[in-house]
Amino acid sequence: MQPPSQIDHLGIAVRSIDEASPLYRDVLGLECEGTEVIPEQKVRVAFFTIGQTRIELVEPTADDSPIAKFLAKKGPGLHHIAYRVDDLSATLAALKAAGVRLIHETSQDGGHSMQIAFAHPSSTNGVLTEFCQHVR
Repeated sequence: MQPPSQIDHLGIAVRSIDEASPLYRDVLGLECEGTEVIPEQKVRVAFFTIGQTRIELVEPTADDSPIAKFLAKKGPGLHHIAYRVDDLSATLAALKAAGVRLIHETSQDGGHSMQIAFAHPSSTNGVLTEFCQHVR
């Protein structure tokens, strides 16, 4: 497995992107790349650029979404760290072979033209970890 090329983004769980965005846009002065709904994940996301990394605000679109459950249990805050990889399928196979517990064993549709998959926090030192590959 090739190591990740960089931290792609930090996911922040929020109840409302519209309410959370002013901090990142107006106070911190970060540029918003836009918002989109990801039906498969039951979320709406907004990405804010900071250097080569992004902040992803993640809002639930359904009461049964993983983000809604996270917010009910822990409240708003850091949800996950995402690493960019060149070959998501190979990364997932290597992680599985190494005994890492995967939430997704195959790629899922993510925001901003990405394929994504998550490793379970029980295998990643308590941190929900996303691996993402940009597809053009």
